[in-house]
Amino acid sequence: MGQCGLTSSKTVLVFLNLIFWAAAGILCYVGAYVFITYDDYDHFFEDVYTLIPAVVIIAVGALLFIIGLIGCCATVRESYCGLVTFVVILLLVFMTEVAVVVLGYVYRAKVEEEVNNSIKKVYNDYNGTNSNAQSRAIDYIQRQLQCCGIHNYSDWKYTHWFEESKNNSVPVSCCKTSLGTCKGSLTHPEDLYQEGCEALVVKKLKEIMMYVIWTALTFAAIQMLGMLCACVVLCRHSRDPAYELLITGGTCA
Repeated sequence: MGQCGLTSSKTVLVFLNLIFWAAAGILCYVGAYVFITYDDYDHFFEDVYTLIPAVVIIAVGALLFIIGLIGCCATVRESYCGLVTFVVILLLVFMTEVAVVVLGYVYRAKVEEEVNNSIKKVYNDYNGTNSNAQSRAIDYIQRQLQCCGIHNYSDWKYTHWFEESKNNSVPVSCCKTSLGTCKGSLTHPEDLYQEGCEALVVKKLKEIMMYVIWTALTFAAIQMLGMLCACVVLCRHSRDPAYELLITGGTCA
């Protein structure tokens, strides 16, 4: 039964290392997704440290690819030194992912405060031209999130753009996409998105942070299983250095 357990541990360990390679790609994708989304919403929060979890998760993804390579080679060749290195690096990555989860929760809690502090200024800086970064950001989120204004479309009445335009209208990006004739006129409020953007931006950014948190938690759990299997192999090696190689097969006795 001992040999059966050992062979099973090594088989699972090789399989987990293949999962680590897939995980490396997924983690890098999630990190890149956070960066791309940040570029779309960066005007609504000023704390660039919000990107720290994304940076760490991309670094962990790159490291997981190397870990998978070390783990596969060490398991198949049954290298004691290689397995010890594998466990130590895996433990460090596990601790890093725990830190990502903690940072994710910290910055998730700060998102609402950051957006509340900056969104009014961004709307006041709107001038309706494509060359203006704030204008592009607002038009993008209003179309993407199907919202208008900070709390609702009436917030536009108190912006510099509204006072200067003097046409009693809001940006066309407030118009419902199903209405091709909408020009943003406040005389037809039924043509405009009714929900404000502030709550939706906060919701979107919190969802992104939750993606990071759950991704880190999922792969941290997989890494715990990998460390457990590696420890089983190492313990067997310390008791019986001449145990059978995985590549030669084994029988359950």
